[in-house]
Amino acid sequence: MAEIVKLRQFRKQKARADREQAAGQNRALHGRTKAERQRDRMVADKSERFVAGHHREKPGEPGDPSDGQ
Repeated sequence: MAEIVKLRQFRKQKARADREQAAGQNRALHGRTKAERQRDRMVADKSERFVAGHHREKPGEPGDPSDGQ
């Protein structure tokens, strides 16, 4: 004999499970600790300073001492 199921309860349980699964996926994708965010920010700043420090100015750019001003 089949078990009697209340459809309203079944729908609510399924909706809760679906929301929990979506929340778990979002935590995995977007959930980072404060320390991880700071580390990523520091790495990005360091690489930006490195690139800026090795930038060669082209002749004729403002601030170039060889432009005769």
